[in-house]
Amino acid sequence: MAFELPPLPYDYSALEPTIDAQTMKLHHDMHHGAYVKNLNAALDKYSNLQSKSAEDLIRDLNSIPEDIRATVRNNGGGHVNHSMFWKIMKPKAGGEPSGAIADAIKKYFGTFKDFQTKFNDAGAKQFGSGWVWLAGKPDGSVQIMSTPNQDNPFSQGLFPIMGNDVWEHAYYLKYNNRRPEYLQAWWTVVNWEEINHRYEKLKSGQHEPALASR
Repeated sequence: MAFELPPLPYDYSALEPTIDAQTMKLHHDMHHGAYVKNLNAALDKYSNLQSKSAEDLIRDLNSIPEDIRATVRNNGGGHVNHSMFWKIMKPKAGGEPSGAIADAIKKYFGTFKDFQTKFNDAGAKQFGSGWVWLAGKPDGSVQIMSTPNQDNPFSQGLFPIMGNDVWEHAYYLKYNNRRPEYLQAWWTVVNWEEINHRYEKLKSGQHEPALASR
């Protein structure tokens, strides 16, 4: 079975006015859909890789044959990143976090406002296309980082707890070139329940569940 595009967990318009319906439709159906299609095509001639999850493929890129490594890096990363992205947002969300992730933010960044400022700053300063992340280690320690293109913290031995997409296709129709404005608005749709779930999985040593693996 090929990798599949996961359905959005809400309607295209559900995150308005923060993210408009047209952006969501293009982002999910066209961009994420293309990553899935390209990843499947790259693995067609490598049956030994077809049983692996997308997460495992990008965890060990050096093991991927050189002729498809860049394709798997870009499109496997795109599939993993976006499958997380849709889940860590929801309608009528946002506010301050609670639970374990709130404790971690306080421990490593001080106040939630301080964390937001540092996260937004890293996203705004990411040159060109990419992502800004809160990534962690199994000991529960967390850090803010940014990656270019569709690279994922998995490839650096870290776990992506949450991330915001700063490719222009994620925000340009509504925010044009005002990336900082998009980064600030995004907090109103953040799904802290899902992010707490991801953080607990990290601390318990669980791997990310396979995303529509073959």
